[in-house]
Amino acid sequence: MAKYTKHVPGVLLCLAIALTALIATNTLPLDLFGLALLSLLIGMALNPVVSKYESLGVGIEWTSKRILRVGIILTGISLSFAQVVQAGKYAMVLLVFTLSTAFGVGYICSKVFKINWKLSSLLSVSTAICGGTAVATVGPVIKAKDKEIAYALSATFIFDLLTVILFPWFGKLIGLTDTGYGLWVGTAVNDTSSVIAAGYAFSDTAGALATIVKLTRTLFIVPIVLVFSWIFAKKELQSNQNERTKIKVTKIFPWFILGFLGMVAVRSTGLLSAPTVSGIASAAKFMLATALGAIGLKTSFQEVAGVGAKPMVAGVAIDISVVIVALFAQALILRFIP
Repeated sequence: MAKYTKHVPGVLLCLAIALTALIATNTLPLDLFGLALLSLLIGMALNPVVSKYESLGVGIEWTSKRILRVGIILTGISLSFAQVVQAGKYAMVLLVFTLSTAFGVGYICSKVFKINWKLSSLLSVSTAICGGTAVATVGPVIKAKDKEIAYALSATFIFDLLTVILFPWFGKLIGLTDTGYGLWVGTAVNDTSSVIAAGYAFSDTAGALATIVKLTRTLFIVPIVLVFSWIFAKKELQSNQNERTKIKVTKIFPWFILGFLGMVAVRSTGLLSAPTVSGIASAAKFMLATALGAIGLKTSFQEVAGVGAKPMVAGVAIDISVVIVALFAQALILRFIP
């Protein structure tokens, strides 16, 4: 127990940041940033001061890894397998289009703009899966730098802010049905809170469908993490010129993903009451905010700004491509699939 004493100051600081962000989001009339992003920004603002105290480093590092994984595991409580079935064949087919677009355009942008493959992957995964949660999950798996994680989260926030404002207006302008709009928003908007805001701004029916489709996207985080674990391991072997060595699945497998699936399975049983599910989901969000606060404490605004403008252009290209493909794909799917 004594060996963990040195972790306490840093962990308490991260918890304090998340609590501050929580109070702010509950107090402000408009939740512009979201709990996770606000926690990250507060951490980054404190970085110049906190970086001077080495005693805080151990706890901050521990929080950015261990608490992050617990938060990801608990996030699984927000999804049940029944919801995936409910989303139906329309959503699953549509997701094939958007996932292919996000990773395809991301790959092209990485080559055109000469962007680090880790950062381009985080930008793609944010758009393809579930915004900040996906970035926070995949980032450590591929050992992305903290500044790259922070950059991808910031890019996600800017796009989501625009979608909440513009999507409902544009959907009504072009005459989308509740079903069409719900499918579009559920697959094209990144963060869950933004999907809910943009969906219900159109109609209750569209909002409910968009939320279900978005949660279904979240389940794809499992195969995506497995794929990126393998890609990272492969690149590590190649960089070490150790091509004869086989990749050991047990070494690269992200075991916390099993915990995520376990929570989905628990939710799927229907044994937990709605208040219990809500409480666990809230705890998951707070833990993710705590971990992102820790990542923020290890990252300065100067480092993020130093990444440059090209990745932001790439992020915009990926987001716009998915928006356009999702818009046309949902129209084709509703027309041709009975």
